Amino acid sequence: MNFEDEKDYIMRIIKEMVRVLFSLMFGKDYTCVKQEATNKYEVSGKKLDELLALADKGNINEAENLILEGIDYSNKEDLAVAALFYQHLSEMSAQFLEQNHYSQEEVLEGIQEMMEHAGYSQFFKLME
Repeated sequence: MNFEDEKDYIMRIIKEMVRVLFSLMFGKDYTCVKQEATNKYEVSGKKLDELLALADKGNINEAENLILEGIDYSNKEDLAVAALFYQHLSEMSAQFLEQNHYSQEEVLEGIQEMMEHAGYSQFFKLME
């Protein structure tokens, strides 16, 4: 497996985890999780759009810290913010992530950890 294949694999795994998580949390069959309704989601007093914009400016760790400091793992809306955030990061180039002191592996680790804290670790293990 070359580097590009590995990168694509990580991105596919993250998208699939987000799709499964949304299906489990909201009881709907999601074939694709879109971000049109991002304005309704917030954590730590920040709307998802603000957190994504912060990450897009290269402040990925700051945005992630805001999410992790304010997330309530029993709240579906908070989990949606974290899942959509990590999905957004998975779509960024490896070069952009590295320039901003982040990596694709950290994206995968972040969503794995979020799913574990939320009680969905068994579904991640099935996907491996």
